[in-house]
Amino acid sequence: MTLKVPSHIAIILDGNGRWAAARGLPRTRGHEHGAEAVRAAIRGCHERGIACLTLYAFSVANWSRPQEEIDVLMRLCMEFAEREREELVARGVRVEVIGDLEDVPTPTRHAIEELVKATENGTSMTLALALSYGGRRDVVNAMRALAVRARAGLVIPEDIDEKSLRRYLSTSNLPDPDLVIRTGGEKRLSDFLLYECAYAELFFTETLWPDFDGTTLDEAIAAFTRRERRFGRTSAQVQTASA
Repeated sequence: MTLKVPSHIAIILDGNGRWAAARGLPRTRGHEHGAEAVRAAIRGCHERGIACLTLYAFSVANWSRPQEEIDVLMRLCMEFAEREREELVARGVRVEVIGDLEDVPTPTRHAIEELVKATENGTSMTLALALSYGGRRDVVNAMRALAVRARAGLVIPEDIDEKSLRRYLSTSNLPDPDLVIRTGGEKRLSDFLLYECAYAELFFTETLWPDFDGTTLDEAIAAFTRRERRFGRTSAQVQTASA
């Protein structure tokens, strides 16, 4: 079996609140420490030659959290966009956003938009930030867009396939994830890239997000390289193709 480093890693950042609770700190302090892990993940993936990294920063469901926690998360997103812009440009990292940025408070939205603009010429790695993102909502929005075109006679329903649907997802510019990492010990996708993760390898770790570092990243990549990706084929077919 040929070992191959994933070209697209997607990460569900989980465990900030439990990290803080274990230390007798408010949940918001966990998010603040988690911001450092975001930097470590970006640098680690860039240094390891990962072409694309997607971070599940804030889900649609997260809007139901206490307002104080939401405010802190939005502030951290804004500070990330402002503080990391120079380094991301220097590293050649291009930033994209998936999800509905219009849901995000204006100061945070403007900071993210400026970051996207500043990094648009980056070619060494793509960083996708999932903000106010939900996999189900993204699919529904894509279906609505296709339905509008069908009603206008611009597309024939019989011609709609996976590729045409994919063009209307907010992830249309990204490849499907090869590896999904979830920290914090939970074992679910939580509405993250549901359509795109059909054949992704999943790696769950007990490590809480603020403790995520290069060692955890290497463990996930090592687990990925040991797996045989068959995409519906038999093991014998995969081995024959590799040979």
